[in-house]
Amino acid sequence: MLDTVRSAQAEAPTHQRRPRIGFLGAGWIGAHRMEAMLAAGQVEAAAIADPAPDRLNAAATLAPGAARADGLEGLLALDLDGIVIATPSAMHAEQAIMALERGVAVFCQKPLGRTAAEAAGVVDAARSADRLLGVDLSYRHTEAMRRIRELIQTGALGQVFACDLVFHNAYGPDKPWFYDRKLSGGGCVMDLGVHLADLALWALDFPEVRKVSSTLMAGGAPLSHDTDQVEDYATAALELENGASIRLACSWRLNAGCEAQISASFYGTQGGAEMRNVGGSFYDFTANLNRGTTADILAEGPDPWGGRAAVEWARRLAAGQRFDPESQRLVQLSQVLDRIYER
Repeated sequence: MLDTVRSAQAEAPTHQRRPRIGFLGAGWIGAHRMEAMLAAGQVEAAAIADPAPDRLNAAATLAPGAARADGLEGLLALDLDGIVIATPSAMHAEQAIMALERGVAVFCQKPLGRTAAEAAGVVDAARSADRLLGVDLSYRHTEAMRRIRELIQTGALGQVFACDLVFHNAYGPDKPWFYDRKLSGGGCVMDLGVHLADLALWALDFPEVRKVSSTLMAGGAPLSHDTDQVEDYATAALELENGASIRLACSWRLNAGCEAQISASFYGTQGGAEMRNVGGSFYDFTANLNRGTTADILAEGPDPWGGRAAVEWARRLAAGQRFDPESQRLVQLSQVLDRIYER
């Protein structure tokens, strides 16, 4: 992972103070993103907050000079430039809005909000405060998806008329709040499907979605959309304004014969492109350009991509960037999830 971000060190400003960043949540994700940002040399870890002493102590080894703060309020009292939020989903929108209203830029774990209304509230706060907002939609930053999107954007695949995306996980989350819909916002769609929907919309430059249909299941039985139970298996079909089709499938605890099945396939009138994980890995991907029965390799591992979204946000913050109108795309993504859940 450190090799991924060291290349960004040369871009770190040498003529001005590095942005002071607070880290709210120091679990595996929070600590990993902090390590990536610090390795890139773009920012200073000013403070860390986490209710668990063991996590706080472990994170402090990455940034020995960082202060230890008491929660969000403690962080916001320290004259920060930005904050990284890696807390349970139910807290994301409220915490992000609080930080933005205090003039602090935000990098937040996904989902930005449990609903489109929550996500819109955060984007509105970022716009009003004129502060940079980022969300850790990390799979965009795999080399495999970067290459595929470049092919789509340059027209190398012709007109893309179908996309199939899959994220099946042989495990379920290990924290109870994931299974409480009021806290999580949903099950495997909110946890994994958000990446699939984002990859499809991002690769296609966020087209208008005309129609959404979905099936949610738990324990092998269909769920009604108004239940408090969260889904562990889901499929969704999206019809775009030009008639193109996107199909999504995601699950927890699937008997898949490996740890994970992750793929994103795009079919066009002049060719196809596919990203696929290797050997059940969550981290290693290949990408192919397909024409008829031939397949040319676009990208293959190793590709330590996990911290790239965080490093990119840190780079933009260090460069003085403020609100980006592209943040409105985060609301469009949340609106698709709302329609999958029939909210």
